Amino acid sequence: MANTKQQRKRIRTAERQHLENLRYKSSIKTYFRRLKDSVAAGDTDNAAQTAKKLTSTIDKAAAKNAIHDNNAARKKSRVARLLNQL
Repeated sequence: MANTKQQRKRIRTAERQHLENLRYKSSIKTYFRRLKDSVAAGDTDNAAQTAKKLTSTIDKAAAKNAIHDNNAARKKSRVARLLNQL
């Protein structure tokens, strides 16, 4: 249990950051699912829009340290590979 006011504040801050990181990770997974579905259906326009949103989300997550930089690079490479299948 936190003993000082600063420790209590730090716990609240950490919880807020944790939830934000989860939101980033969840949205990345959702966009990947949508991208795979678009590629499987052959929908080029929808796939391109989804890829753009996904890449942006990955960059934001890496900037906020929600995911590691190498993880972000790997995911962006995966997006490019999926787009090249079209």
